[in-house]
Amino acid sequence: MAIDTQDRKVQFVDTTLRDAHQCLWATRMTTAMMLPICERLNRGGYAAIDLMGMVQFDVCVRYLREDPWERIRLIRSLITDIPLKAYMRSNSLMGFDVLPDDINSLWVERLVANGIGMIGAFDALADLDNIVPNLLLAKKLGAKTCGALVFCESPVHTDAFYSEKAKELINRAKVDWLMLKDSGGLLTLDRIRSLIPELKKVIGDTPIELHSHCMTGIAPLVYQEAVKLGVHVLDTSIDPLSNGPAQPSTQTMIRNLRAMGYRIDVDLGIVEEISEYWNDITEQEGLPKGIPMAYDAFHYEHQMPGGMLTNLKAQLETSGLSDKYDEVLHECARIRQELAWPIMVTPFAQLVGTQAVLNIVHGERYRIVPDEVKKYALGYYGKLPAAVDSDVLDRIVNNGSDRIKPDPSERMPVVDGLRRKYPSASDDERLLRFCLAGKEVDQMLEAGPTQTEISVYRPLPQLIRELSARRNWKTIQLSGKGLRLTLRENPQAH
Repeated sequence: MAIDTQDRKVQFVDTTLRDAHQCLWATRMTTAMMLPICERLNRGGYAAIDLMGMVQFDVCVRYLREDPWERIRLIRSLITDIPLKAYMRSNSLMGFDVLPDDINSLWVERLVANGIGMIGAFDALADLDNIVPNLLLAKKLGAKTCGALVFCESPVHTDAFYSEKAKELINRAKVDWLMLKDSGGLLTLDRIRSLIPELKKVIGDTPIELHSHCMTGIAPLVYQEAVKLGVHVLDTSIDPLSNGPAQPSTQTMIRNLRAMGYRIDVDLGIVEEISEYWNDITEQEGLPKGIPMAYDAFHYEHQMPGGMLTNLKAQLETSGLSDKYDEVLHECARIRQELAWPIMVTPFAQLVGTQAVLNIVHGERYRIVPDEVKKYALGYYGKLPAAVDSDVLDRIVNNGSDRIKPDPSERMPVVDGLRRKYPSASDDERLLRFCLAGKEVDQMLEAGPTQTEISVYRPLPQLIRELSARRNWKTIQLSGKGLRLTLRENPQAH
């Protein structure tokens, strides 16, 4: 289709500091790793910097012993000119249980107060009642908002389904951006060609942000096709934290779109400097780099996200059941159909995966039913897009815990009680204590202030500096594969 000459600017959201390392490094990027490149990100020409999701809060506290609120403040002190973006997962945030409304509201308030300038929200059931209140509050507090519709393939997730949800989201929440969130890397060229025009019919001038992953290897092509169809915001990550289960490469996408005649304001020179820094970090810390993945048609059957696949394989190997991996994935596909096609993102990917393992290991389907599966089937997490298979529903209800009632109870306010329980704590700390069990927050506080400095070791430059500092030499020659370097004494240095 023809492209209007006024329609050629494409904006980029950098996902390196959140989703890219979540996919490739199990969310283990530290604040100290992030800080040295923040000033360059600030000058890079991005539309937003994707920084925090609920997984980042969890990992910061439990594994890195860092205060996630302090991470936001530190990075906000350096990235001052463009919005920092945070995501809220429905109204359950970190765990499975739906949280009281006043807790969700306090999260929005504290995110904005600490420096988040754009709040995105998504619900894996596309039950917009679960996210609209948070988006409206974020706008009231002065933040930009991004309403996300999570993409998947199923008989119920049609173009008409997404078009209707997009229209509802725009009308009810008045979001600044509509995101098509392809967490499973499932979008194809054919589907993007049919879906984007249907979305654009109902959203007016609201920009569409496209977020995908490279699990099937075709996300970069999907991005380029989406831009042709009028998508103006792309989520990308900087090499070497791109490709694989992460987002398409910023560098490659900029070059390709510029060659196609699009205007990109992101400074490729700054991006390359940041890329060099991340290459040094990956080599120094022994962290994996993203590599392009081969096309896998089976991925469209089970639709498991990359991080979940990695965890599932590791859990089966630990239990001596690695030979059951493919069988479990086929069972995931079957369960998904029976449970009314849940979208395979957190928490439903974990829910389906756990039930699949139990079905295979025990040899009887739904003989053991986790509490979360029964709650899902009974509508605790929101309105299902279709009906659960009646025979399966009977087994889930009969074999699940008797403690779970047919209807969810009303969620009572808890914030006032939290403030009485922790009178000397801040609301930031109270939220962490509410959402994280045990002594995790105490251990984070005992670890002290967040580490803010990191030494990046570059072997060749350091060797040259050390040799140059020495005296009593005339000539030094370094040679290696593709390299020959000669250093000669400078007489004027004496």
